[in-house]
Amino acid sequence: MRIRAVDPHVGSTSLGMAASCEADPARVVDKNRTTDQAARMSLTLLGWRRRVADLYRLVQAEPEPVTAHVLWSAGRDALFAHHPDSPLPVTRRPEFDGLPVAPYDASLRFELPLDPDVPPMHLDVPTATDGVVPFDRLGVLRLPDGRGALSAWWLGSYGGGLFVPVRDASAGSTSYGGGRYLLDTVKGADLGGDVDLATGRGVLVVDLNFLYHPSCAYDAAWACPLPPPGNLLDWAVEAGEQLPPGGWYG
Repeated sequence: MRIRAVDPHVGSTSLGMAASCEADPARVVDKNRTTDQAARMSLTLLGWRRRVADLYRLVQAEPEPVTAHVLWSAGRDALFAHHPDSPLPVTRRPEFDGLPVAPYDASLRFELPLDPDVPPMHLDVPTATDGVVPFDRLGVLRLPDGRGALSAWWLGSYGGGLFVPVRDASAGSTSYGGGRYLLDTVKGADLGGDVDLATGRGVLVVDLNFLYHPSCAYDAAWACPLPPPGNLLDWAVEAGEQLPPGGWYG
């Protein structure tokens, strides 16, 4: 099954994958910039991605999930406040005092097998910088107690990576209307798990306390991939990153 992207600006209930500049703070390089300017921009973005990857390594290494969550929240606050590639508009940074994050809820942490025995599905995602980016469904993560399922998508472009976006019933109220991200391993967002090298099957840490907003939640200038139908939950996940009162640019 193949799915084309939909326009994210039709409304917050739009499904599918939307056009994307980048899912992390990567600006489109203006053709009028000098090579040195573009290189500096690329190196600051490299620094951002290194910091994110280091942060998630700390999260995986910490044996206490509550402590890991505190580290994650503090690390992201520092990046958003001080890094030149922060997705926050420059005008909002002086008043920034932290990202709203719900208290840790241990009942929302799972270690789930990735079920690969599902019909294949393909997404073609038009982007502003990289043409059409392909995603293929790698498998499904089934939440316990009838809470739904989340498709895990494999990025088919150079480098590859696992992508798990989520849109739950809190979208448009306490969280961004377009949804949030849980895993985006090509950008360093990886909560860990285990793989049986003999069978290729594995278990992923699915901790909904680590849901975070894509860049488009902070600035209308961004456009981001949105959760497709296989990544929708019909209940409100009152955990992870939240919206401030009135949103970031309402």
